Amino acid sequence: MPSEPVSDPRDAELRALIAAGEIDRATEETLRTYGPELIGWLCAILPSTGDAHEAFSRMSEDLWKSLRRFDGRCSLRTWCYMLARHATARVRGNAGRQREVLVSQIPSIVHAVTQIWNTTRRNAKQVHDVYAEIRALLDEDDQTLLALRVDRDLAWRDIAQVLLGEAASEDELGRKAAALRKQFERVKDQLRTLAAQRLPD
Repeated sequence: MPSEPVSDPRDAELRALIAAGEIDRATEETLRTYGPELIGWLCAILPSTGDAHEAFSRMSEDLWKSLRRFDGRCSLRTWCYMLARHATARVRGNAGRQREVLVSQIPSIVHAVTQIWNTTRRNAKQVHDVYAEIRALLDEDDQTLLALRVDRDLAWRDIAQVLLGEAASEDELGRKAAALRKQFERVKDQLRTLAAQRLPD
């Protein structure tokens, strides 16, 4: 199956590392490139920074394990968001048990993940405004859609890939992307209604 056209030079560089079999380095460089924005997204959709840290750790480990089967059907950025979404589902599914932060088998990845996490957390700002409160009233799927489309500016096909996973066919991705556009319009209408109810005249 043909791979997705690559317009990001960084994506092309990372793919070259994978093609050369440099999986450890490709993992570390991918985390350095996309880690900060992934941490920001995880902090926005999970209830605590501890949960976000665990999800990022799991995503990082999954990234290292998965790059040998990465087939280029989506960008590496999209691949990371797909893995991060799977990691959040596992973290949510383990709610109430003792938090587990995984340690990668590759020391350089451990160092990269820890450094990225600490730097990003120091620089991150939690926005506690009315709009954020309104968004919190939406259900989990709608919040995820808003975060990926508005906050991260992912294309519809990429969002479909994140939500459906790596096994989705092109037809499935196309149908899901069309459905997401309709869902997005509904979510915008819902936000307008909530804003009208909560914002002062």
